[in-house]
Amino acid sequence: MSDGPAKILFVALGGALGSVLRYLLSAWINPAAPQGFPLGTLAVNVTGCLAIGALGALMVTPGPIAIREEWRLGLFMGVLGGYTTFSSFAFESLTLAREGQWTAAAAYVLLSNLLGLGAAAGGYLAAARLAG
Repeated sequence: MSDGPAKILFVALGGALGSVLRYLLSAWINPAAPQGFPLGTLAVNVTGCLAIGALGALMVTPGPIAIREEWRLGLFMGVLGGYTTFSSFAFESLTLAREGQWTAAAAYVLLSNLLGLGAAAGGYLAAARLAG
C-alpha cells in the first residue's frame, strides 16, 4: 500500500481512539492526584510507554507478529500517537540505545527535553506578552 488516503485514514481513526482513551484515563485518575500534580498525564505517559515497548517487541523489532503496514501505522502513530507522543519519544530513544548509538540516544533525550521546555517557555512568554 502506498502512502495515501488509506494510511491517513488508519492514522486518523487510531488518533481519535487514542485521544479519547487519554481523556478517559486522565479523567479517571486526576481526582486522586495531589492538588496541581498532573497524575493523569503521568499515568498516560507511563502506560503508553509500556504499550509501545511491548507492541514494538512483538510487531516492529522484528517481532513474532506480522502486521500490515496500515494497521501498524494506525496502532503506533494513530492510537499511541493520540494517546501520548511521549511513548514514541521513549521507544525511539530505546531503539537508538539498543542499536548502540549511545551518543545519539543521549543527544535525543537531552535535546528533546531542553528544546521542548524552552519552546514551551518561549511560547508562553510570547503569548503572555501579546495578551498584555
